[in-house]
Formats: sequence, C-alpha cells, structure tokens
Amino acid sequence: MKIKQAKRLESVSTYYFAKKLAEIAELNTQNEEQIINLGIGSPDLLPPKEVIEILKSSADDIDANKYQSYKGQPVLRSAFAEWYDRHFEVAIDPNSEVLPLMGTKEGIMHIHMSLINAGDEVLVPNPGYPAYRMTASLAGAHTVFYDLDSEANWLPDLEELSTRDLSKVKLMWINYPHMPTGSLADFSFYKRLVDFAKEHEIIICHDNPYAFILNDNPISILQVPGAQDWCMELVSLSKCYNMAGWRVGALVGHQNMINTIMKFKSNMDSGMYKPLQIAATKALSMGQDWMDSLNNIYARRKLVAQEIMKEIGAVYEENKVGMFVWAKINNQSLSSAEFCDQILYTAKVFITPGHIFGSNGEGYVRISLCSDEDTLRAALDRIKKNNN
Repeated sequence: MKIKQAKRLESVSTYYFAKKLAEIAELNTQNEEQIINLGIGSPDLLPPKEVIEILKSSADDIDANKYQSYKGQPVLRSAFAEWYDRHFEVAIDPNSEVLPLMGTKEGIMHIHMSLINAGDEVLVPNPGYPAYRMTASLAGAHTVFYDLDSEANWLPDLEELSTRDLSKVKLMWINYPHMPTGSLADFSFYKRLVDFAKEHEIIICHDNPYAFILNDNPISILQVPGAQDWCMELVSLSKCYNMAGWRVGALVGHQNMINTIMKFKSNMDSGMYKPLQIAATKALSMGQDWMDSLNNIYARRKLVAQEIMKEIGAVYEENKVGMFVWAKINNQSLSSAEFCDQILYTAKVFITPGHIFGSNGEGYVRISLCSDEDTLRAALDRIKKNNN
C-alpha cells in the first residue's frame, strides 16, 4: 500500500540533525576512529544530585503512575512562579499564568496550533531556531523572516519592520540569549519591542532557554511593565539544569493566552509524569552556587572551542553567551555545509553549519559546549593534525 503524506508536510523538511546524526552513525560503522560530535546542544552533564534522588524516590508514590493534571502539579507551577520572582523580580500567578510543558519545543507547536489560522503571518528570526519556521508552516502560517546580522548585534530592526505591511502578522518569535549567535538583548530593547507589539497588535513569543548560561545579567521580557498583555515567554530546564531528556519547561503569560493554549494542549497529552514534576520543583529551587559551578565548566570549555575556531580559520565574536561558539568562516570558496563536511570527512569532527538556521547563517559555523574539555581538545588535535 502506498502511503501519501499529508499536504501540510510538503512545507517542511526532516530536521537537519536527524539526517546528519544518521549519517554520522553510518560513518561510525565504517571507521574505527569514531567521529567527535560538537554539533547539538544536548548537555552532557548530570542534573543536580538532589533532583535525581527526588525523581527516584517519587517513583514509589502510590499515585505516581496515574494520569496527571493537564495544567501540571500546583507545586510545580508555584516553583516556576517563585523562580520568576527570585531571578527576574516578576510576579506570576501560579494558578493562571504558568503552564508546565513537556519541553518548550512542544510549546512552540502548541502556540502556533492555538493562535494561528491558515494565511496568518508569523515573524521569524533569520538566523534562528528552525522549529519556529517549521511549526508555523505546519499550522498553515506564512513565515515572514526578519533579518539579523552582526552589525546590529543580531537584534531586529524594529523601525524597518514598522515600515512593512504587518496587517496579517499574528505573532513574532524572538530568542535572547540568541541561538545560534549568543547575542544578548537588554531591557531598553525589550521595552521598545513591547511598544512595537502594542502598536501593531502582534503577540511576542520570547523563547528564553539560555538565560543563565555564561550570562551575568539574565533578563525576562516580562520585566517590562505591561508586557504580559502582548508577550509570552518559554523557559526550560533542559540547559540550565542539564535536564534536556526529561522534557520539562513552561509557558508564562497572560491568563487568556494560557487558557487558549491549554485548550489545545489538553487534547494532545494526558499530563506530565508526576515524579518528573516533583523533581523539577527541586531543580527550580537550586541556588546561585549551582549556576556558578555549571558556568565554570562551560567557561573552560568555551576557551577550547574558541581555539578550534581559530584553527579552522573562523572568527568568533567576543562577549557572547549561551552554550555555543558562533564564528564566521574565512574560506569564501566553500559554503558552510561544504566547509563543515570537509572537516567531518577529513578530521572526523562534526560541527554545525550556519545555513541550517537561515540564509543569514550562511558563512558561519557553530560549536556546542556540550562535550567535556578532553573531547574538545581531542577534536582540536585531530583538526591540527589534518591541517598539517
């Protein structure tokens, strides 16, 4: 029987990393020397020990394996509210303004499916996380890219955007600290962005998973007075607490937005595993010592990743944050994909080509800090050996 895919899938492609990791797995079966993967930002470190212990002990609870509330455990919602108050001095009502998610990638899809009609337009950063574009397309939206570049510190030109016809734009995605570039946005930018949203009646969706990674000044767009009328924010435990595979995050915003998205989400799952929620509550209570110890590790790794960039002839920007190093390649005769494949096939090291994040990522490459120092130095040694 021949199965035809749904027409909605014609607008999207298989996620780049899904295809590339399959290729790497195949190459590893053919070669004794295994490829060093510096591509994906999947934390290799353990979550806090206390969090793991709570996960284990909570599994013995009598109701641990029952269906759970679609809205999440009250204790988890309260933990997110307390976390916002402690880190951002933002008051969140845990009963109506926070929705726990099984990872924020789920939330991106839920937002589009809950708010977007066919033909609506969605503003998406170029370069930016591919899931914004893919899920908007699946929801029937027309993706409208807005350009980011190094000269503007990878921030959108709101004045230029205001000159466009924005009458069909329903929402806009932003992401700071920015992935893949590591650039930051400050309070004055967020204030201008909230004013932009009000003027053009556009919902702003801020994806904020890297807030604390190598960043001395974490900020939330919800710190701007009146932001909740037009802005939502996604936060995640994947990066800051090394819990990527646990799939725990949250959407924070106005009660009306939360209720609308909850209507869709309640038809998609039957609640998050309770022990995960209880353990996540503990993670959210971790103090500054945890963040400092994590960032000390990433800071040391970042120095080696920068050495790799120098060795391959790529120029990185200083004072960037997050768990990646982003750099511009000097070899203009090769595309970013060709450049990375050359390193992959000759030095047996995989780094990410910038084009997968949008056309403005062409000519750039990215290295993840989610490998230990020894692995990063082994990659550096391979590349040096190959260059000689």
